[in-house]
Amino acid sequence: MPIRGHLWTFAPFVAAHVRPARVAHSTPWSRSFDDPRRGAVTLTGRMHTMSPRRDRLVILVHGLGGSFESHYVRTASRTLSRRGVSHLRINLRGADRKGGNDYYHAGLVDDLEATLSCPEVSAFRQVFLWGSSLGAHVSLRFAALREEHPSLGGVIAVCPPLDLAPGAVEIDHWSRRPYLNHMLRALCEIYAGVAAHRVDVPISVERAKKIRSIRQWDDEVVAPWHGFASAQDYYAKVSVAPHLPSMKTPSLVVVGRDDPMIPTRVVHPSLARASKAIDARTVPGGHVGFSSSLDLGEKGPRGIDEQICTWIDRAG
Repeated sequence: MPIRGHLWTFAPFVAAHVRPARVAHSTPWSRSFDDPRRGAVTLTGRMHTMSPRRDRLVILVHGLGGSFESHYVRTASRTLSRRGVSHLRINLRGADRKGGNDYYHAGLVDDLEATLSCPEVSAFRQVFLWGSSLGAHVSLRFAALREEHPSLGGVIAVCPPLDLAPGAVEIDHWSRRPYLNHMLRALCEIYAGVAAHRVDVPISVERAKKIRSIRQWDDEVVAPWHGFASAQDYYAKVSVAPHLPSMKTPSLVVVGRDDPMIPTRVVHPSLARASKAIDARTVPGGHVGFSSSLDLGEKGPRGIDEQICTWIDRAG
């Protein structure tokens, strides 16, 4: 893997810890609903209402182990605010580390369903989902399963895994150990929060902390909790790749050419079979990290967030 892929991935992460992106004024948002398996589930987020008009809303969805405070979510929020676009940064269930009844997985679209149906969001004429990494996969899967949703204008998927089984193999490779360890620590934080509220979690927190691969995590933590027979069963049933040939929702898929976590050999076979609704761009970049001068071919300012906003304007 070229060193530039690691630099593009790592540099924004470090920069965000040194100087976090400043986001505009926002108000707390939450949504509670009943999950048929887990009971009451509460989602949290921050709503950025940039105009009294209820024309367009962008929902920002974080990646695996992330939250609405993840650096790529905050930089996207900053650009949307500068452009005067109302948006909502959400935490998928459990991601706020406050505990609760449940934790998310890569195919669980119920959180997006509940978000789009809440009064604050349904008041907008048009909604775009902007997901990164796992959040990109969840957003595409929602569009595939809810293609008739009246307000869904489109999806932006930045560095999505698309096919989860080969994606897990890549992430678990020894060369990606620093990224893997970071994700597993974050996932353990989420899991510990839920375990503190429930006694029926599949394994102890101490056992979870000893897990050393995504495949093992999905086998021991995700699959039994969410009703899958195994990690392989989970990957087969929720991967969005089989849905791409029939996708109808306009979707921008951005792939980092040197992504050290989800390499192009994982996503390109799925994109090759995608419908014309999928606008796929493979560009220089790492995992949710790109040059500040990135050009997606959209007219307007350079940079991943600016170019995506221009695509949204054109798609809407």
